[in-house]
Amino acid sequence: MTGTGVLPAQEIRALIDSGAIELDAPLAEGQVQPASLDLRLGDVAYRVRASVLAGAGRTVAGRLADFEMHRIDLKPGAVLEKGCVYVVPLMERLRLPADIHAVANAKSSTGRLDLLTRAITDGGVEFDRIRAGYDGPLYAEICPRSFSVLVRPGQRLNQIRFRRGQAVLRDPELRALHDAVGLVAGGPAVISEGLGFSVGLEPDNGDLVGYRAKPHADVIDLDRIGGHDPAEFWEEIRTDKGRIILDPGAFYILVSRESVHIPPDYAAEMAPYLAMVGEFRVHYAGFFDPGFGHDAAGGTGSKGVLEVRCHEVPFVLEHGQVVGRLVYERMAARPETLYGAGIASNYQGQGLKLSKHFRAP
Repeated sequence: MTGTGVLPAQEIRALIDSGAIELDAPLAEGQVQPASLDLRLGDVAYRVRASVLAGAGRTVAGRLADFEMHRIDLKPGAVLEKGCVYVVPLMERLRLPADIHAVANAKSSTGRLDLLTRAITDGGVEFDRIRAGYDGPLYAEICPRSFSVLVRPGQRLNQIRFRRGQAVLRDPELRALHDAVGLVAGGPAVISEGLGFSVGLEPDNGDLVGYRAKPHADVIDLDRIGGHDPAEFWEEIRTDKGRIILDPGAFYILVSRESVHIPPDYAAEMAPYLAMVGEFRVHYAGFFDPGFGHDAAGGTGSKGVLEVRCHEVPFVLEHGQVVGRLVYERMAARPETLYGAGIASNYQGQGLKLSKHFRAP
């Protein structure tokens, strides 16, 4: 057994071997990441009237009986329509030990498609939070926000991270770590309940600073990696003024000003910044694995891509404005493989970049 903190890949595999994580199908290649496990869609989707949690003492299946509108067979492929809510049983089930709890989050590519995906459990009173000792099935609640998507069983839209105890770095520890190894470059280290990061709206080359989702685009086939034309789905956002105005309800892909570094013995999660900084939300997909932006893993200069949705009123966003924070945690042990080092890591060394489903513009 390793120590307190986020469980690495080798201990996730041990949980599978022990039956603490049960699989409906054999483990897929690349499913175990350095500090997380990808979760796979099952064979059926339930279209429901509204987003709903099971609640204490109740099951997701029981809630589906109350709110199900119809069922969709995913085996031949099926479209999940923009603006609708679906619940999909996953291929993974948990029998967690009493000292291990878990948190789920959307994968990076899922967030960059504005595909709201959250894990729900029997007895759950929060999205994406799985209590220690949980014994039961896992479900994904999926709500496509900007684009309808074609999905099939086995596709991986969200991921789960396992923890033993709590190992979040306090601000003094985070400052010491930054002084020792450098956690950001290209901007100051703003440390306050995590590591703050800001938006980059002054690109090094040209005036392209981001993308805005088109409101009436075609369906995205999630199996067509690199097969979609960005121009059919995204409007380019260009400026030489160092600022843009966010439109209410619109979805944007932007990039951080700073390059981010996650050392091998740590993991990080992106958390919302104070609501008072503006009428927008940043980043649906929040896990940063050990080795992201790490020199030895080929990640020098990795920036954080920001998924931004504006709320009720237009809002001026300016270069260098702090928009979010990274919460760092210790790993229970160093993972056997780092992000970007010999595994399928689509966003190591990235700058402004759409999801892997689009051709390079």
